Amino acid sequence: MSRILNFLKPFAFAIAIVAVLKLTGTLSSVSYLANAALLKTGIKNANSEIKSSAPEKFDYDFKIKSLDGQLVDFKQFEGKTVFLNLWATWCGPCRAEMPSIQKLYDKVDKTKVEFVVLSLDAADATPKVVKYIEKNQYTFPVYHHTGYVPELLQVPSIPTTFIINKNGKVVSKEVGATNFDTDKFKNYLENL
Repeated sequence: MSRILNFLKPFAFAIAIVAVLKLTGTLSSVSYLANAALLKTGIKNANSEIKSSAPEKFDYDFKIKSLDGQLVDFKQFEGKTVFLNLWATWCGPCRAEMPSIQKLYDKVDKTKVEFVVLSLDAADATPKVVKYIEKNQYTFPVYHHTGYVPELLQVPSIPTTFIINKNGKVVSKEVGATNFDTDKFKNYLENL
């Protein structure tokens, strides 16, 4: 019996640590720090290759809201290359990749690529999203969901980033914190 208890002690300790981090609200901060460190290594650089020989067609038939409350028809992005990132303020990996999105946004030719950084925070969390964006001085366009998003965007994990080409095909999908600030990825986007 003591052998079993000795075997289970490390697992119980790990579970207790995760529980304390979760209860104190620091779990996302730990996740942020771990993902930020990984992004700096270059291991998680964005892929600049089309991932599928038959890319999935994107459904533009939904609306999003700007942070000032204006409804935006996603159809306005049809015929354009779109960098679509799904994130939330409570998501550590999402926050870790935001600086690389900002750097990419600063460098990319915005006449060739539209950015849609879509918060999946609760509908009443818009002030929290605005505060987070302002505090970090992010200038890329941030939107909030309106409740309905197409099935393709109902992802099990965030952050998730979709690259949609001018023909309305999803040519890339990055799941997890990713470093988008590379010349190779910038060129890939601008040449779609």
